[in-house]
Amino acid sequence: MQYDEVVFGRRSIRGYKRDPVPREVIEEVLALAMRAPTSMNTQPWHFYVITGEPLDRIRAGNTERNLAGIPHSREFRIGQPFAGKHRERQIGVAKQLFSAMGIARDDKDARQDWVMRGFRQFDAPVCVIITYDRDLDGSDDTPFDCGGLANALVNAAWSRGLGTVINSQGIMQSPVVREHANIPADQVIMKSIALGWPDDTFPANAVVSERKPIAEAAVFVGFD
Repeated sequence: MQYDEVVFGRRSIRGYKRDPVPREVIEEVLALAMRAPTSMNTQPWHFYVITGEPLDRIRAGNTERNLAGIPHSREFRIGQPFAGKHRERQIGVAKQLFSAMGIARDDKDARQDWVMRGFRQFDAPVCVIITYDRDLDGSDDTPFDCGGLANALVNAAWSRGLGTVINSQGIMQSPVVREHANIPADQVIMKSIALGWPDDTFPANAVVSERKPIAEAAVFVGFD
């Protein structure tokens, strides 16, 4: 694919085929992603790539603890709830997804099932957990760099025919993730990325989230 095709064609994938993803393809994707720029070449990231039975145990533990009402234990700071335009955009994409899936506003069971999909990493065959070195905790550059890496990873995956969705639902219960992904204490769990071959029959996979116009996002200074 050309770069423009990847960027404009990529979308978040929330429904996957059961087909396994070869390790060598994942390694290609990671190698491309790690070309992302970082502050002073710190390269703060690590990957824990999980599939099969360990991933099933994470799904089960994450779901069970959340349904039991155990407070989430996300390790990377969450911040305040979205408000204003940011909240409107969040609601906007949710409406697109619920419409595609035929989930009515008052259908509590269907909405709950949708939430459970997130806790299960959208039933993707692979989960990539991004962590960073704990001795960099508190650095503003580190999450910025890991965000750039995540962007590079999802685009690299798309260029290989793989779908992804960046999420936090799948790592809401960090003790479960640490245990089954063998993540040591010197790492901070930041984000997870569900990865696999897209299921083209899954309605939500056709959703393309809207983007605000350049005129709203950019200020040009010194141009004629």
